[in-house]
Amino acid sequence: MAQPTRLQGLYSPPRARRLLSLIPTPTEQGYSPPSVRQFAVFLDNKVGKLLELLKLFEDDSTVTVAALSVMDSSDHAVVRMIFSNADAARHLLRKRSYTFSELDLIVVQIGHDQSLTKLCLYLLGAELNIRFVYPVLMRSQGDPCVALAVDDCYLAGQILLRKRFTLLGEDDLV
Repeated sequence: MAQPTRLQGLYSPPRARRLLSLIPTPTEQGYSPPSVRQFAVFLDNKVGKLLELLKLFEDDSTVTVAALSVMDSSDHAVVRMIFSNADAARHLLRKRSYTFSELDLIVVQIGHDQSLTKLCLYLLGAELNIRFVYPVLMRSQGDPCVALAVDDCYLAGQILLRKRFTLLGEDDLV
């Protein structure tokens, strides 16, 4: 009778079942917090360019601007935008040959018992850096909302959910 090898022991059905039981199921891993897609659109810093960009989305019924932030310099501007339909926005921007980049953000509703100070304190406790923040134009249930760019959207989302903040996804921005 042949001696069992180490490899045979590793792949035995009972051992495989034990190893598989150690891998957490998606439910055990936790809920993935909602995030939204931000578009940073690069524009020449010329009169009328922002209006031209905004009209592009106003003329299309499939997408609305949910948040907007403008950073300008002497020769160009970066317009950060969140939309109710990221895929439709991407299509329109490409169709008109705009230069843009994309980034995942979290949108946080600031309820009655919460504040921006508490939000920052909780993220600081986890040593998460807030790269930038700006207000969201569309409000959920009348409460103010902010868009946050952080080092780790998943971890920040998990922390804020545990602290009873409400996070919004793209579908909530209609």
